[in-house]
Amino acid sequence: MQFCLFCARIAAPEAPHCANMAADLGELLVPYMPTIRVPRTGDRVFKSECAFSFESPESEGGLYVCMNTFLGFGREHVERHYRKTGQSVYMHLKRHVKEVRAAGGAIPRRRNGKVFLDLELNRDFNGEDYEYEDEAKLVIFPDHFEIPLPNIEELPALVTIACDAVLNAPSAYKKQEPESWEEEIQVSRHARSLRQLDNGVRIPPSGWKCQKCEMRENLWLNLTDGAVLCGKWFFDGSGGNGHALEHYRETNYPLAVKLDNITPDGADVYSFEEEEAVLDPHISEHLAHFGIDMLQMQKNTENGHHTDNNARPRVSEWEVIQESGMKLKAVYGSGFTGIKNLGNSCYLSTVMQVLFSIPDFQRMYVGNLQRIFDYSPLDPTQDFATQMAKLGHGLLSGQYSKPPMKSELIEQVMKEEYKHQQKGVSPRMLKSLVSRGHPEFSSNRQQDAHEFLLHVVNLVERNSAGLENPSDVFRFLVEERVQCCQTRRVRYTQRVDYCIQLPAPIEAATNREELLAYEAKRKDAEENMRAPPEPVRARIPFTACLQAFTEPENVPDFWSSALQAKSAGVKTSRFASFPEYLIVQIKKFTFGVDWVPKKLDLAIDVPDFLDLNRLRATGLQAGEEELPDLMPPIVLPEDTRAPEIDEAAVMQLAEMGFPLEACRKAVYYTGNMGPEMAFNWIIAHMEEPDFAEPLTLPSMMDLGPSASDGPMGATPLANSPPEESVAILTSMGFPRSHSIQALKATNNNLERALDWIFSHPEEESDGLSDMADTEPNDNTFSNTPSQSDSTMSPDMTGPRVKDGPGRYELFAFISHMGASTMSGHYVCHIKKEGRWVIYNDHKVCLSERPPKDLGYIYFYHRLCSS
Repeated sequence: MQFCLFCARIAAPEAPHCANMAADLGELLVPYMPTIRVPRTGDRVFKSECAFSFESPESEGGLYVCMNTFLGFGREHVERHYRKTGQSVYMHLKRHVKEVRAAGGAIPRRRNGKVFLDLELNRDFNGEDYEYEDEAKLVIFPDHFEIPLPNIEELPALVTIACDAVLNAPSAYKKQEPESWEEEIQVSRHARSLRQLDNGVRIPPSGWKCQKCEMRENLWLNLTDGAVLCGKWFFDGSGGNGHALEHYRETNYPLAVKLDNITPDGADVYSFEEEEAVLDPHISEHLAHFGIDMLQMQKNTENGHHTDNNARPRVSEWEVIQESGMKLKAVYGSGFTGIKNLGNSCYLSTVMQVLFSIPDFQRMYVGNLQRIFDYSPLDPTQDFATQMAKLGHGLLSGQYSKPPMKSELIEQVMKEEYKHQQKGVSPRMLKSLVSRGHPEFSSNRQQDAHEFLLHVVNLVERNSAGLENPSDVFRFLVEERVQCCQTRRVRYTQRVDYCIQLPAPIEAATNREELLAYEAKRKDAEENMRAPPEPVRARIPFTACLQAFTEPENVPDFWSSALQAKSAGVKTSRFASFPEYLIVQIKKFTFGVDWVPKKLDLAIDVPDFLDLNRLRATGLQAGEEELPDLMPPIVLPEDTRAPEIDEAAVMQLAEMGFPLEACRKAVYYTGNMGPEMAFNWIIAHMEEPDFAEPLTLPSMMDLGPSASDGPMGATPLANSPPEESVAILTSMGFPRSHSIQALKATNNNLERALDWIFSHPEEESDGLSDMADTEPNDNTFSNTPSQSDSTMSPDMTGPRVKDGPGRYELFAFISHMGASTMSGHYVCHIKKEGRWVIYNDHKVCLSERPPKDLGYIYFYHRLCSS
């Protein structure tokens, strides 16, 4: 029986109370009026999903929305919020859904009842028609008194307005979608008339670095003169030193494009003059000016996944990886719950499925579920541990993965078009949290699953201070041996890593002759305007990938402390410790000479069992002589001009009443990053005695010790971090002493120092504070010189590692379909209970033929010693 929305009555547990309350609802609500709020602009109303579970208005118990915080709670979690906050008034939302099927094969007509909730349906009806009706009522805790809505005549005006606002407000994440920067982005006024210099600059497809600080990430290409410079740094630890913005201030060249995000269907363009991300309709022409061809591939969108419509190998790849030709049997229950695709979110789904198949993550987030929920902050939607526990419970409880009823099974046999599929859980709340402030993951585009995995590991590290850290299972130590080719002397250092990246040497392919023949036929077909031949996939032995990984590599710009000069140097890497769970990424992606990002079409015979004990590091060997611990001499800059200071920002601060010299110092020490950052610096330094003294800069001769005083690889300021870096960290609220300690521990790298602070709270012991930085490194184990200036060891004062034998068994792998990590689709296969299972978004089935040779990221677990 449907509950009438327009009746004015009260449903309560006891009839005598009902009669009394019906007489005067206003009097009943008087004690709670101060706690009832009307949603304001900017308030998010969580009326589509519980903050602790995946319960929604469509669930059996409906959803309770707090009339003060506007957070949503399922029936089993609303009592906790009441006990914690004392908030008594909630709006209960329930959507009644009924599937409707017409007899005789006729197409039924959709018949909806009263609908007033602005919600998205949480189910896919597979073409079946349905009808639904919405129900809302106020519930007063702890007695669960219910007041049906709407009840305009008898409710106080404030309550009526608040209820109306909640009912008509868009759900929290639906509200965010139109505000996505991708949809608001406007065409730059400089795009049409942009002047590009004929200076002969040509940008190579790889090997970029900032022209001023040699940084190799977050690089931007100025579209006027082709300068490659780093962007500003972000609070998540990514970014640079702001040299691209500095270049604009010197030249007024307005537009820049982010180098590593150029894809065939667009690029990220920023206008310094307009101070926002912009569109450039002529981006392909502007990039072609510098030798970058971005439009040789075209893509379309199918079923929410970006696919390529001109690459024939990708067709078979999609079929093989998804096992499209097989009749796969769906599985249900604990550990077999799918994840709904939000639109290019499969990279997140595959990573989270694998992580929550690991016992350490299960124990940390699901095993501690009640403790995490009980001690969650007032807004659990913004708490990392809560949202991880929520997703982990959703995947492992089996509550959202139930097999079809017997009647449905009979119907499936009689009518194949009605096939039962689990809906999967929606990761929208977690995605919103973990991608907040990140320029890539906050977008709705496809992303690299490997980059996202390292991002999540970094977040786990930050949020596990003082607690069990499940990412410890991935952490291991790498020993790097660098040898001077002239003197044959060596240096051994150690660093932390979480993943090894294996190159895929095409020259080692077992079908090399077949590949050469295909290439000849392809060129001939292209010259004679004929159809291209059937593509050939390179088959590479896994042993060849390991061999390429272990071979020595040249060290760029190597400075030999033995020769006191630049020289040739080579580096080899070995495992100083073996992790409990080993992550292996195959380097399948590259850039062509025409700058078109492409994926190498190859298959690798990845083994089920792996023995890496022969790659165990050995340390300094007998007969080897170490390089002296000397650092390169300090090179004084030729440009000794006074530092540039944004005078506009200085005057803006001075108008607030602060001393002019203090304003100049604030702008200088925050790196001209704007008046807001400078204002924070002023607030943090107002009590200092020299606050209003003129700006004085130390001379270069006073910056640090002599070359013989420090170890090789230390920066000139190793004992005295730059004041501007200290100022930026202290302006964020971190103590000055802790900021200096963080900068010293990370070679004055501002981004890594911020991560160090998060992973080393001030109250921790001195032993822990001496730990080296453990931020995930996505280099090739590593393909750049180590940034650490100290040798780490697996003892109690070093990073926590779970060392053991180097024998492993494959238990999961993530596969990618498509021509680029910025497009395509991800699925994962996980071995559970001795069977391989394929997780393809919300669909979870037993795998018939797991395509282990086409994987992108492989996960191994250590075998117990026999």
